[in-house]
Amino acid sequence: MILGLTGSIGMGKSTATQAFAAGGAMIWDADAAVHRLLAAGGAAVAAVGAAFPEARAGKPGGACIDRLKLGKSVFRDEDKLRRLEALLHPLVRRAERQFLAAAARRNCRLAVLDIPLLFETGGAARCDATAIVSAPEFVQRARVLSRANMTESKLDAILTRQMPDWEKRRRADFIIQTGQDKRRSLQTARRIGKLLAARRGTRWPRCWPATAP
Repeated sequence: MILGLTGSIGMGKSTATQAFAAGGAMIWDADAAVHRLLAAGGAAVAAVGAAFPEARAGKPGGACIDRLKLGKSVFRDEDKLRRLEALLHPLVRRAERQFLAAAARRNCRLAVLDIPLLFETGGAARCDATAIVSAPEFVQRARVLSRANMTESKLDAILTRQMPDWEKRRRADFIIQTGQDKRRSLQTARRIGKLLAARRGTRWPRCWPATAP
């Protein structure tokens, strides 16, 4: 079974992935894959460095992409953002396929794809089921604004690029609430993991509203 896990910024996906991993699932993190692609020796360094020379860093033998500078370059510039996505998305998809192939070789019963923009990019179509982590807006904003270098305007700009939480909740098969008791959130994720692992090879029947078992 392939579970697509998503949620807007600050919703607490790390809490859910901890629970799925503890239950034996293999986890693939799309953001971590991007970081590897942009790090020294990464497959995207040459192409992204050529397209965004202001973000290049390091020495010729160990060149990398400064993600902070890259983020500033594409922030609020849709043309640059689309150009960056055109370079990164094929490489991220290849890394995802390699992960799923490895999960199949290990006879893994549940593989979790942690993809922040799962619905926005059409990634849900590649999954047998989807789950969203969700919390009240005031909790989300408090979490994100406590991060270094984060501002209200920056957060608002990030949220405009993401599908609203209510729409993700409507589309998802499962909802994991993370706004209150962490133990309860972990228990919900564990139950979802057990339920899906037992349905190996069978797509979850999407015929009722999203659930939180």
